[in-house]
Amino acid sequence: MDTILEMSDTFKLLGDKTRLTIVALLKERELCVCDIVDAVGISQPGVSQHLRKLKQAGLVHENRKGQWIYYSLNREGNSYVQDVLAHLPSMQEKLQVMNNCCD
Repeated sequence: MDTILEMSDTFKLLGDKTRLTIVALLKERELCVCDIVDAVGISQPGVSQHLRKLKQAGLVHENRKGQWIYYSLNREGNSYVQDVLAHLPSMQEKLQVMNNCCD
């Protein structure tokens, strides 16, 4: 069971609009950094920093496919994180207009 401090740190991470958007996107499907950059509209280094924090917290996984690194949600995470994920709005519309630069 997580401590209050660990839960607080997780909620602080998810309290950032950009990170919450990234998590919502990854809820839909696995994405590479350039796809996330396209969807959230910030720089690649900015997205990479957000992903690094999410990865350190155990919220996302990375998977290398050739020259690209793809990110996905850790779906085996804590139950309170799963509850938050269940309430995130769909990002399907945003995903449909992406360039899919890593394909």
